[in-house]
Amino acid sequence: MPTTIFYIIIALILFDFLLNQFLNYLNSKNRNVDLPVELKDVYDAEKYKKQQDYEIVNSRFDFVSSSFSLIVILIMLLFGGFAFVDGLARAYTTNPIWLALLFFGILMFASDILGTPFSLYHTFVIEEKFGFNKTTLRTFFLDKVKGWLLSAIIGGGLLALIIWFYRISGYNFWLWAWLAISVFMIFMTLFYSSLIVPLFNKQTALEEGELRDKIEDFSRKAGFNLKNIFVIDGSKRSTKANAYFSGLGPKKRIVLYDTLINDLDPEEIVAVLAHEVGHYMKKHTLSGMVISILQTGFMLYLLSLFVDNPNLSQALGVEKTSFHIGLISFGILYSPISTILGLILNMWSRKNEYQADRYAASYGFADNLISGLKKLSSNSLSNLTPHPVYVFFHYSHPTLLQRLRALKNTL
Repeated sequence: MPTTIFYIIIALILFDFLLNQFLNYLNSKNRNVDLPVELKDVYDAEKYKKQQDYEIVNSRFDFVSSSFSLIVILIMLLFGGFAFVDGLARAYTTNPIWLALLFFGILMFASDILGTPFSLYHTFVIEEKFGFNKTTLRTFFLDKVKGWLLSAIIGGGLLALIIWFYRISGYNFWLWAWLAISVFMIFMTLFYSSLIVPLFNKQTALEEGELRDKIEDFSRKAGFNLKNIFVIDGSKRSTKANAYFSGLGPKKRIVLYDTLINDLDPEEIVAVLAHEVGHYMKKHTLSGMVISILQTGFMLYLLSLFVDNPNLSQALGVEKTSFHIGLISFGILYSPISTILGLILNMWSRKNEYQADRYAASYGFADNLISGLKKLSSNSLSNLTPHPVYVFFHYSHPTLLQRLRALKNTL
């Protein structure tokens, strides 16, 4: 049985890699498709050539980095790498909680170190070449250190709590773990922007002026009480623009990247903001959190059925049944279910995007949103002709063409 599980694990990893390469291949074949008339004005000839080059370079980079990751995980599986790391951890402790924390700490740190050259190349070579990078080496490595600390505190804390529940309640640990994680997810939804984001970026209240006046005018018309409007220094790392909505109830806030303010006209910014408000008014934020909580409970329930199965540990070359080793095996075996759920959630998310666009259009922002989306796509060198199958698997948003056509139908 352990041997069968081992081969299933290998097969799943190889299938996932080959599927992604096939999808990337389909996407690359679609680069030569003629642009639809609705998209002709997004790029001029010179910039479209630049976008194509950007797509090609990123595709090649993705192949090299994902191939490297595949080789590393296969080496770990075929040559007893997980058993080796387990042995290293056991040389220092046999306490189940500290053992798991040390085991995953070694794996995560080693993985990050191996991935750092790829991150450096992507940021300081590819993104730099195409004019996107604004990150300094100091910021890059400070972000890494902060990320390690957050992973240790938050990830390590949750893992320790889950194992503690497992130790004291056995098979029913999933219920307590689900409750704890759900509370944490709700807490982060409410306070992420005020607690985590400031560790990496500076947020300031949107200053008085034309833009704020237009935003507040829209808020009054929409009957949407919006007091927390912040600008984030996204230009600290990249020229790419964005905006997002976070929080619930009195903790809700709109965050605009400073690059968005620089790239778009005030009317276009309000249109983008109206789209984000649409997500809240249509309860996408709340329903998304509920779905995430239910999905987490389903995964934890399945984990409770298999995690103490000795075959999971033995499949990775560890004779002693261990929660942390079982978690590794389960994570890989769960990946097909995760992929299916991800496809369903992507379809749901794309549907929500159309609804949020229609909400913005209902306040007369259809034309402004269309022009804003075109500018954002142009400035980020977005792929205008992704393959439909690639979109089905990977896109949480409709394509630009799909959104433009849907918005024009509202006029």
